[in-house]
Amino acid sequence: MRNAWLGCGVVAATPAVRTLERAGVAFSLHQYDPAAVGSGAHGHGEVAVLALGADAARVFKTLVARVDGTLTVAIVPVSGRLDLKALAAAAGGRKAAMAEPEDAERATGYVRGGISPLGQRTALPTVVDDSALGFGTVLVSAGRRGLQVELDPADLVRLTRARTAAITR
Repeated sequence: MRNAWLGCGVVAATPAVRTLERAGVAFSLHQYDPAAVGSGAHGHGEVAVLALGADAARVFKTLVARVDGTLTVAIVPVSGRLDLKALAAAAGGRKAAMAEPEDAERATGYVRGGISPLGQRTALPTVVDDSALGFGTVLVSAGRRGLQVELDPADLVRLTRARTAAITR
């Protein structure tokens, strides 16, 4: 995989993309029109899966929670649900709850539905579900709705300084 902007035409680089370019890692960008899929009862991750025809186990959503009051990023497959107890344990805390969307947006610098684990305004503690390590590449938000980045999960873990743990149920 080389750095490629697949189906992207001319797209302004997001902080996530700039982070990847500075790190010199291989990645591919995949753009889609979220409105063309129709979100309906689907979350943003599910829309990406449908639009890209991707395996839901390889597409990861970026969620922001509070673990003992500290904002913490959880990266989990679209095909699963975040286990808050497991996240708390993986982050070395006791209790986790989803963060308010406004707090997540303020801390990361991204809007809901386009929060990337890469290039965040504030580097937050991060936990990647260990299922990511079973794939050659995974897809995560590239920092805006309708744009996903595909990269090696080891690069994702390294660049986010993440721990890996089973945090999906």
